[in-house]
Amino acid sequence: MAVNLKQLAELLGLSQTTVSRALNGYPEVNAETRRRVLDAVRTTGYRPNRAAQRLATGKAYSIGLVMPIASGIDSDIHFGEFLAGLAEEALKHDFHFVLNPSAPDDEEATFRRLAASGNVDAVFLAYMRRNDPRIPILKSLSIPFVVHGRSIGGPRDYPFLDVDNTRAFYDAAKLLLQLGHHRIALINGPEYLAFSLRRKKGLMLALEEWGLHHDEALVHHSVMTDEYGYRSMQSFLQRPDPPTAVLCSSTVLALGVVRAINQAGLGIGRDISVIAHDDVLPMLKPENFSVPLTTTRSSLRAAGARIATRLIASILNRGDYPQQELWRAELVVRASTGSAPGR
Repeated sequence: MAVNLKQLAELLGLSQTTVSRALNGYPEVNAETRRRVLDAVRTTGYRPNRAAQRLATGKAYSIGLVMPIASGIDSDIHFGEFLAGLAEEALKHDFHFVLNPSAPDDEEATFRRLAASGNVDAVFLAYMRRNDPRIPILKSLSIPFVVHGRSIGGPRDYPFLDVDNTRAFYDAAKLLLQLGHHRIALINGPEYLAFSLRRKKGLMLALEEWGLHHDEALVHHSVMTDEYGYRSMQSFLQRPDPPTAVLCSSTVLALGVVRAINQAGLGIGRDISVIAHDDVLPMLKPENFSVPLTTTRSSLRAAGARIATRLIASILNRGDYPQQELWRAELVVRASTGSAPGR
């Protein structure tokens, strides 16, 4: 039978207050004491009495997410990876993770209900859009929140963690331009999402610097699956003037792109160069592709863990974290990029 807090404290020869502070990460508890307490928790199976904690602190020890659910909205491996990082960090601090389903046109009202319910202490937003209406709503509510990504337009004074998507795809496009590629295709995420708009902007900026006109026919927006990557690449290759290089917003899209290129009898890195954004998905490593992929790399799981850390710190009123974080993606050059044909 699992022990309670009093029994755990007696077992360790510590006060209940010290044990509680060790479990909740208070800095005044030294590392050795914290280690002893955590070892005892693992050995005894101790679990805090959340009902008692809630009465004492007014906190639910839960993080909330509103998830849009509707016919035609597909599950997303990328979001699953982000949630894994968030959940891993929440588990370390014994926080619950609450998913609240919502119709897409009812998200704003669902956030209001969730904040008023007292069932969560903080929430986070994902899949940011242009002039996203959810940000002003959350700014008006008395509940901590962090945004994964950034809106385009609207308020700017809100907490976020984002990847510098514009810089990532600018750097990728610049590499291709230096290799002599002038017709660069983009297979992007959905057009209404802010990260997709910023990635397209990065490509446009690089082309403008080189004095090149961009062909809008070489941009496809879609959900990020291998099937859509395959269809988009097939369409590009059937053009009378096909691209010599392609940027993909995900390694999942790149799976389909590689399949289409191989079926056309072309060589990746020789006849056509490929760069993909790598979210560090554990089941899809770019170095294990038949031709290792050049990528812009930033871990979704690490982003999820960081947001959980910031939310928990805001709930417990400890730690000093930046309000806004913009991570730079790493450009990793592999064999899928080469000089433009005929150069």
